[in-house]
Amino acid sequence: MRKWTQVVAGVLVRPDGGFFLSSRPEGKPYAGYWEFPGGKIEAGETPYAALCRELDEELGLTVTHATPWLTQHFHYEHADVRLDFHRVTGWSGEPQAREGQTWAWQRAADALSVSPVLPANTPIFRALSLPATLAITCAQELGRDTVIARVAADPAAFGLIVVREPGWSTAQQHALAAELAALTRPHGGRVLLAGASDAGPFDGLHLNSRQLHALDARPAGDWVGASVHGQADIEQAVGLGLDYVMLGHVLPTPSHPDLPPLGWDRFTELAGGRWPLPVYALGGLSVTDLDRAREAGAHGVACMRSAWR
Repeated sequence: MRKWTQVVAGVLVRPDGGFFLSSRPEGKPYAGYWEFPGGKIEAGETPYAALCRELDEELGLTVTHATPWLTQHFHYEHADVRLDFHRVTGWSGEPQAREGQTWAWQRAADALSVSPVLPANTPIFRALSLPATLAITCAQELGRDTVIARVAADPAAFGLIVVREPGWSTAQQHALAAELAALTRPHGGRVLLAGASDAGPFDGLHLNSRQLHALDARPAGDWVGASVHGQADIEQAVGLGLDYVMLGHVLPTPSHPDLPPLGWDRFTELAGGRWPLPVYALGGLSVTDLDRAREAGAHGVACMRSAWR
């Protein structure tokens, strides 16, 4: 078995959601293919140090802020590669073609305007299309009208909603999901059903940990996620090829008053950008915790009560 080659890649993301791709220069394997810029991690280097060095050497950019995000393992003909992807949201300088490469800014909501793309990079585009915040309904507690009114006031802010109303009938949950989908889909939003076995006319399913471990194959649905509480749960989600997980609870929450929270240190150990799928931090959080969650390796935050204030 070949040794893993450790590689770091930078996903430069602008405030408008645009992301950066560059072409591989002549003389390298897959010359002309498009990728997220980066390179090998040298002996004794941290991934962050390697990221800073590579973006300076390749593009003349100085990284000022980056956080761990995803890790992919990929088998090429010439090497087995472990790629540490970092989200880069702060840098100084303008790109320079220091290796004779070309580059282009892309938008997650649009089809790519460049090709071909390096195979190990293609799963990242799907992850990039997920929003930073995930909203979980609690209409049974707050009232259906409160949830609908909050989304109607700013539908573009709700890129991903999980309808989770365990005390409601299937018909009631579907009716709520349909109304939320009508509000958010014109803005690119997605609505998933929690605890269901069939996505129906909606965008997918969200599983609890019991449902997660009862499966030996990914269920049907364009998007499928799961609530997880430990490493075994995350490994199961990865094995099924799910699109994201919500890991928690991070902080104390009324939903689980008798269970101790993970805390940020344990969340970082479990998440930490170690996985090939996005991890949302869940439990007692709001959008104000987004930066802290990303520093811990999360894609974003999942919010229940705070989403509807």
